[in-house]
Amino acid sequence: MHTVWVCESTSVNECKNSGGGSVRLDTWLHAVRLFKTRSLASNAIKASHVRVDGEIVKPSFRLSVGSTVAIRHPGYSNEYVVKKLLAKRVGAPLAREAYTDISAPPPPQLFAAPPRRERGTGRPTKKERRALDRLRGRESQNGRWRATFEEEES
Repeated sequence: MHTVWVCESTSVNECKNSGGGSVRLDTWLHAVRLFKTRSLASNAIKASHVRVDGEIVKPSFRLSVGSTVAIRHPGYSNEYVVKKLLAKRVGAPLAREAYTDISAPPPPQLFAAPPRRERGTGRPTKKERRALDRLRGRESQNGRWRATFEEEES
């Protein structure tokens, strides 16, 4: 059986294992199951997909209770408030208690089923492909894909 160190406060005596009330960001992201491995978490942090309190940080950043962690995914982002510091990976029910998810729901287009073609109709024509791309919210330009988002009016 493994010992799991959980830090709920910032006192040094209660959080000896996690370095005095803080734990590495990449370790915490892995421990609360937001990333499958610590190296994936580290790579996402290095690529500036993870921010803490709105700032770009390094994987060795010391995370503390009350910090806001934002993780950017293609098309949307998730935000979490740190409630507990975990130094070791734990089960999913315990991991969910370590943070509060404050992110907005993802855009509905991510849940939409892809359009299907009738069997035997062959490949779509260029006109049909462009119509499908517009339906999915994408626009092809010079052979490259780029997402199209409607700009909000100020």
